[in-house]
Amino acid sequence: MKRHYLLTILLAISIAFSTLSASEKSAETLRYKIVYRWGLVNKQAGRATFNISHRSDGSSHASMCARTEPWADHVYKVRDTLLTTFNTKTRLPSSYTRIAHEGGAYANDKVTFSRNGNTTSASCVRLRRGKKDKSVSRNETSLTANGNAVDLLSSFYYLRGLDFSNMTSGTPHVINIFSGKRKEVLKISYHGIETIKIDGQNKRTHKVTFTFTSENGKTTSSPIKAWLSTDEKHIPLKLEGELKIGKVQCILIQ
Repeated sequence: MKRHYLLTILLAISIAFSTLSASEKSAETLRYKIVYRWGLVNKQAGRATFNISHRSDGSSHASMCARTEPWADHVYKVRDTLLTTFNTKTRLPSSYTRIAHEGGAYANDKVTFSRNGNTTSASCVRLRRGKKDKSVSRNETSLTANGNAVDLLSSFYYLRGLDFSNMTSGTPHVINIFSGKRKEVLKISYHGIETIKIDGQNKRTHKVTFTFTSENGKTTSSPIKAWLSTDEKHIPLKLEGELKIGKVQCILIQ
């Protein structure tokens, strides 16, 4: 399982929530199982947990913790933690941290956001230690974008403002996303209502696909499919992404 695909799918889990409701103003937790499918292989490869809490100063703090299962650790061990702090009303981030232990390598990205009119900037500090390295390298960079920009975790909550029930099939939504080293563009396309089966139960869902592209327009990952509940929360029930061999599905634990 390549890190890029696994991380992209994990981060996509909550990308299309609806507008914050009264019940969402308290802390919430969502848990997902990550299933690897290839031919007759149908095995849980990992798990992810999302948490969010709201503070009295008008900000929100969210986290995502993901890990591979013991059998998958022998193939590619992952222990990832993402943290973000953002304005509860605008859902625009002030800081983002990614701490990753993947395949024996270590990475730590810290991104601090600032805004001036229609321009969003970020200062990024990146720490890296390869699998065979004994020391940690440090690199600093700056990112700038016209319009709003979010990080990969706060985008979950920023995009809760999308109202899929009033979107036309094929309608795209585009937003900038900053990682620790580059700016990307996330495009979400809506495809209408679809009934799918999850754990033996039929679920009526909103279907969307989304892709990440670089600044020059090159697609950086295969399109990811998502199926969201049709109630007011629009909770992602299932995510699916293709790998070079097989595919990965993220399924909400009911």
